[in-house]
Amino acid sequence: MRPRIEHVVVVVPARDEEQLVGRCLGSLQSARQSARAVRPDLTVDLVLVLDRCTDGTRSVALGHLDVRLVDLDEGRAGAARAAGVRDALARSTADPARTWVAGTDADSVVPEGWILEHLRLADAGADVVVGTVRPDPADLSPAQLAAWRATRVPGRPNGHVHGANLGVRADAYLRAGGFPDRPEHEDVDLVAALRDVGARVVATDACDVLTSGRLAGRTPGGYAGYLRSRFGSVDDEAASA
Repeated sequence: MRPRIEHVVVVVPARDEEQLVGRCLGSLQSARQSARAVRPDLTVDLVLVLDRCTDGTRSVALGHLDVRLVDLDEGRAGAARAAGVRDALARSTADPARTWVAGTDADSVVPEGWILEHLRLADAGADVVVGTVRPDPADLSPAQLAAWRATRVPGRPNGHVHGANLGVRADAYLRAGGFPDRPEHEDVDLVAALRDVGARVVATDACDVLTSGRLAGRTPGGYAGYLRSRFGSVDDEAASA
């Protein structure tokens, strides 16, 4: 039986997310408050990694108390996530076996029970939690949103890996070598490495994370690339039908 989680680290990479980072941090602070209301002994660190930001992301973030900022000039999602985890673990005295590393993205909004759901699964034996995401309806046309909804079956998580809704026990993270220094798909590669070292991976859609539905993202692929390739032409198809 794995030990109970006592400390949570939430790492968020950000690159020019002035418009969206405020709502992300607000949602994380609400999730932390909800978790600590149930688990008063729990400690939760929020870390925002400012990776090559040229806009007002820092200014927005400074308006949120108890969020630690880490500056980076790499321009790669893998490097940003790894730097945030490295900073958080270096500052912590908690046992890695009792530490949960959770991640989301600066263009995302976590539900109030997000941390609690990750903890529930971790305390039930999960080493890794792979959660679902959903695109912001405001960013998609009705046809695109309908096409996306057709791909989802409630209660049956697809097991896809999303950096916007990912959690891992810190000792397993370290054993797997951490996030690789890649511009994208660092989350997929990390979970593959975790499977290789025998980590127990659990998929869930019980704590769906809202993320940007933009078709042009901060990396060539990522979730924006997925939406673009799967649903970018849906409006054209609907118009010609």
